[in-house]
Amino acid sequence: MTTRPPLADLGPVAQLRAGRLPRRLVQLYVGLVLFGASLALMVRGDLGLAPWDVLHSGFIQHVPITLGQAVILFSVVVLLLWIPLREQPGLGTVSNAIVVGLAADATLVLLEPPDAMGARVALMLGGIALNGLATAMYIGAQLGRGPRDGLMTGLSRVTGRSLRLVRTGLEATVVLVGLLLGGALGVGTVLYAVLIGPLAQAMLPAWVVDLDDPGRTV
Repeated sequence: MTTRPPLADLGPVAQLRAGRLPRRLVQLYVGLVLFGASLALMVRGDLGLAPWDVLHSGFIQHVPITLGQAVILFSVVVLLLWIPLREQPGLGTVSNAIVVGLAADATLVLLEPPDAMGARVALMLGGIALNGLATAMYIGAQLGRGPRDGLMTGLSRVTGRSLRLVRTGLEATVVLVGLLLGGALGVGTVLYAVLIGPLAQAMLPAWVVDLDDPGRTV
């Protein structure tokens, strides 16, 4: 049986100095573009959004910006929260904050909202599946966690709470605030919360890039 390469625990500079950088850069940016596209698919399905996008969709009802711009704005805010947590952003972190929002807006421009319920369900399910693939791709590139993932791991480390508990608390909070702002909650939100973890975990081994100097594994 073939052993999949482990995820490495490297600092920002070490990530860039590790092996197979061209392959990892391509994988990172394809993954981030697909991540943004997956958010747009769920928006066009109009059957509920991922937890953080419930917040984004509620926020843009009160501020004249696009969904993608809201994704970028909140990514920057979350990155500021990294400072007291002493988390270190990598190239993938900064790229995530920008590329996902741009890709989401571009996909929304190209994709018209369907009327048929079957098409809406397909967009919702396709968005969740694509998000799982995109997550596996960008994490497997080993160029830094996304802003929201880093907030989760940083809070877990500082508080001593489990990742599962911290993630649940964060996502419950952003959904609640998003609902108060008028965000889009639906069956897609529930399915995303249930499926995204298993999907990403199942797909991740195929996308973890083996590094020349992986360092300490996690």
